[in-house]
Amino acid sequence: HDTVSTGFPSLDKLLGGGIRRQDLVVLGGDVGSGKSSLALAIALRSAALGTPVAYCSGEMSEERLLERALALEGRVPVDSLRAGTLDDVSRSAVGAAAIRLRDLPFVARPLAGERFEELAEALTIVPRRGLLVVDDLQLVASPLGSGPAEERIAAAARALKTLALEHDVAVLSLAQLPKFRAGRRDPRPTLDDFGGQGVVKQVADVVLAIYREEMYRPAMGVEGAVELIVGKNRNGPTGYLDLYFYRNWLRFEDMLDPDR
Repeated sequence: HDTVSTGFPSLDKLLGGGIRRQDLVVLGGDVGSGKSSLALAIALRSAALGTPVAYCSGEMSEERLLERALALEGRVPVDSLRAGTLDDVSRSAVGAAAIRLRDLPFVARPLAGERFEELAEALTIVPRRGLLVVDDLQLVASPLGSGPAEERIAAAARALKTLALEHDVAVLSLAQLPKFRAGRRDPRPTLDDFGGQGVVKQVADVVLAIYREEMYRPAMGVEGAVELIVGKNRNGPTGYLDLYFYRNWLRFEDMLDPDR
C-alpha cells in the first residue's frame, strides 16, 4: 500500500489514492484561510483509517490542538468549548468525540524549531509507513542554522523531503505564502507565492493551496465555500476541488462526500 489516505475522497482521487509515501506535500494559504484546520482534519481522518500520525505544531500547544480536534469531531463551536458554555447535546457530542479520538493512532508533539532532528525524533513514536504533519515550514529549524529567511525555508523544504525518503513516510507540511499579495486581480495562491527561492515548488511532490473567495470578495463569495487548488502534482493531474469550511467548528468537509 503505497499511499496514505487523506480521508477526503475528492483529494485522494486527484492524488491517485492519497499522499504517496516518501512524498512531501506542501499546503499553503493566506493568513486565516484555515490551513491548520485542514491539516488537522487530514491527520484525524487518516488516523481514523488506521494510519499512524504524528502532528508537530509550532503554532499550538498539545492542549489547544486537542480542543480544535474535539470541536471539529464533535461539531461544536470551539469558543463555546473553551469557555465551557456547551449545552447538554453539545457536551454529549464532545464526550463521544473524545472517546473516538482517544483510540486513534494520533500523537501531537510541540515543534520547538531549535533543531531539525526533533522531527526525526517525533517519527520514532510513529510506526513506519505513517504520516508526519508539520505546522509549519517556516518554523522548522533549518539544517543550515542561521541565514536569510528564504535560504532557511529552502533548506527546510529539502530536509523534509529527505526525511520522507529516509523514513518511508508521507510528509504534509503547512507553509505561509511570503510572496502572496491579496490585492492583485486574481488572489488565488500560485506556486511562486511559496517563496524559498523557488525551492519549495521544485522539491515538493504535491503543492496544495486554500482559496476562500469570501475573504477577498465578500459580496461574491459563497460563505464557507473553499477551493483547494492542486498547483503541482508530480504523479498526476493538477486542478482544484471543492470543500466546505464550517468556521465555527473549524471543520472542513468534502463537497462530494459531506457526511464523512
